[in-house]
Amino acid sequence: MVHEWQALTKMTEGRDLKVTRVHVPEAGISIEGEFALPPLARLSADDQLFAAVFLKTHGSIKQMEKYFGISYPTVKNRLNKIGSRLDMVNIDVVIEEPEKEKEDRLDLLDKLGNGEITLEEVLKGLE
Repeated sequence: MVHEWQALTKMTEGRDLKVTRVHVPEAGISIEGEFALPPLARLSADDQLFAAVFLKTHGSIKQMEKYFGISYPTVKNRLNKIGSRLDMVNIDVVIEEPEKEKEDRLDLLDKLGNGEITLEEVLKGLE
Protein backbone atom coordinates (compact mmCIF):
# COMPACT_ATOMS: atom_id res chain seq x y z
CA MET A 1 0.00 0.00 0.00
CA VAL A 2 1.45 3.35 -1.07
CA HIS A 3 0.49 6.33 1.06
CA GLU A 4 -0.10 9.74 -0.52
CA TRP A 5 3.01 11.16 1.14
CA GLN A 6 5.13 8.36 -0.32
CA ALA A 7 3.75 8.98 -3.82
CA LEU A 8 4.34 12.72 -3.49
CA THR A 9 7.89 12.24 -2.25
CA LYS A 10 8.62 9.82 -5.09
CA MET A 11 7.09 12.16 -7.66
CA THR A 12 9.23 15.12 -6.58
CA GLU A 13 12.40 12.98 -6.51
CA GLY A 14 13.89 15.06 -3.71
CA ARG A 15 13.40 18.39 -5.45
CA ASP A 16 12.01 21.36 -3.52
CA LEU A 17 8.25 21.48 -3.43
CA LYS A 18 5.98 24.43 -2.67
CA VAL A 19 2.39 23.99 -1.57
CA THR A 20 0.15 26.64 -3.15
CA ARG A 21 -3.26 25.68 -1.78
CA VAL A 22 -4.39 24.26 1.54
CA HIS A 23 -7.96 23.03 1.92
CA VAL A 24 -9.71 21.93 5.14
CA PRO A 25 -12.83 20.07 3.93
CA GLU A 26 -14.56 19.85 7.31
CA ALA A 27 -14.39 23.61 7.75
CA GLY A 28 -14.91 24.51 4.08
CA ILE A 29 -11.81 26.70 4.23
CA SER A 30 -9.18 27.05 1.52
CA ILE A 31 -6.04 29.17 1.72
CA GLU A 32 -3.93 30.00 -1.31
CA GLY A 33 -0.37 31.24 -1.21
CA GLU A 34 3.08 29.74 -1.25
CA PHE A 35 3.92 27.50 1.68
CA ALA A 36 7.16 25.62 2.29
CA LEU A 37 6.96 22.07 3.56
CA PRO A 38 8.15 21.47 7.12
CA PRO A 39 11.62 19.86 7.46
CA LEU A 40 10.24 16.37 8.24
CA ALA A 41 8.15 16.42 5.07
CA ARG A 42 11.23 17.32 3.02
CA LEU A 43 12.98 14.07 3.98
CA SER A 44 12.96 11.20 1.49
CA ALA A 45 10.22 8.60 1.96
CA ASP A 46 12.85 6.15 3.28
CA ASP A 47 14.15 8.67 5.81
CA GLN A 48 10.59 9.54 6.90
CA LEU A 49 9.88 5.85 7.46
CA PHE A 50 13.16 5.42 9.37
CA ALA A 51 12.34 8.38 11.62
CA ALA A 52 8.78 7.13 12.17
CA VAL A 53 10.00 3.65 13.18
CA PHE A 54 12.55 5.25 15.52
CA LEU A 55 9.74 7.19 17.22
CA LYS A 56 7.44 4.14 17.36
CA THR A 57 10.21 2.10 19.02
CA HIS A 58 10.74 4.90 21.56
CA GLY A 59 14.28 5.41 20.29
CA SER A 60 15.37 1.80 20.78
CA ILE A 61 18.40 1.25 18.58
CA LYS A 62 18.24 -2.49 19.33
CA GLN A 63 14.72 -2.64 17.89
CA MET A 64 15.84 -0.55 14.89
CA GLU A 65 18.65 -3.05 14.28
CA LYS A 66 16.16 -5.94 14.29
CA TYR A 67 13.47 -4.19 12.23
CA PHE A 68 15.80 -3.02 9.45
CA GLY A 69 18.39 -5.81 9.73
CA ILE A 70 21.28 -3.36 10.11
CA SER A 71 24.08 -2.81 12.61
CA TYR A 72 24.26 -0.35 15.51
CA PRO A 73 26.75 1.93 13.68
CA THR A 74 24.50 1.96 10.60
CA VAL A 75 21.49 2.99 12.71
CA LYS A 76 23.53 5.75 14.38
CA ASN A 77 24.94 7.01 11.07
CA ARG A 78 21.50 7.11 9.48
CA LEU A 79 20.02 8.96 12.47
CA ASN A 80 22.90 11.46 12.35
CA LYS A 81 22.32 11.99 8.62
CA ILE A 82 18.59 12.55 9.15
CA GLY A 83 19.21 14.79 12.16
CA SER A 84 21.57 16.99 10.16
CA ARG A 85 18.72 17.71 7.72
CA LEU A 86 16.36 18.81 10.47
CA ASP A 87 17.51 22.34 11.16
CA MET A 88 14.26 23.30 12.90
CA VAL A 89 15.86 22.44 16.24
CA ASN A 90 19.48 23.27 16.95
CA ILE A 91 20.66 21.90 20.26
CA ASP A 92 23.97 20.75 21.61
CA VAL A 93 23.51 17.40 23.27
CA VAL A 94 25.68 17.16 26.36
CA ILE A 95 25.50 14.10 28.55
CA GLU A 96 26.95 14.94 31.90
CA GLU A 97 28.20 12.16 34.09
CA PRO A 98 27.53 12.60 37.82
CA GLU A 99 30.77 13.52 39.60
CA LYS A 100 30.60 10.49 41.96
CA GLU A 101 30.32 8.04 39.03
CA LYS A 102 33.18 9.76 37.25
CA GLU A 103 35.39 9.53 40.37
CA ASP A 104 34.50 5.85 40.87
CA ARG A 105 35.34 5.06 37.24
CA LEU A 106 38.66 6.91 37.40
CA ASP A 107 39.49 5.18 40.69
CA LEU A 108 38.91 1.76 39.08
CA LEU A 109 41.19 2.68 36.17
CA ASP A 110 43.89 3.91 38.56
CA LYS A 111 43.72 0.62 40.51
CA LEU A 112 43.98 -1.32 37.26
CA GLY A 113 46.99 0.75 36.22
CA ASN A 114 48.66 0.08 39.59
CA GLY A 115 47.99 -3.66 39.32
CA GLU A 116 45.71 -3.65 42.37
CA ILE A 117 42.75 -5.20 40.49
CA THR A 118 42.19 -7.24 37.33
CA LEU A 119 40.46 -6.21 34.10
CA GLU A 120 37.53 -8.46 35.00
CA GLU A 121 37.10 -6.59 38.29
CA VAL A 122 37.16 -3.27 36.43
CA LEU A 123 34.50 -4.47 34.00
CA LYS A 124 32.28 -5.62 36.88
CA GLY A 125 32.78 -2.27 38.61
CA LEU A 126 31.83 -0.36 35.46
CA GLU A 127 28.52 -2.22 35.17
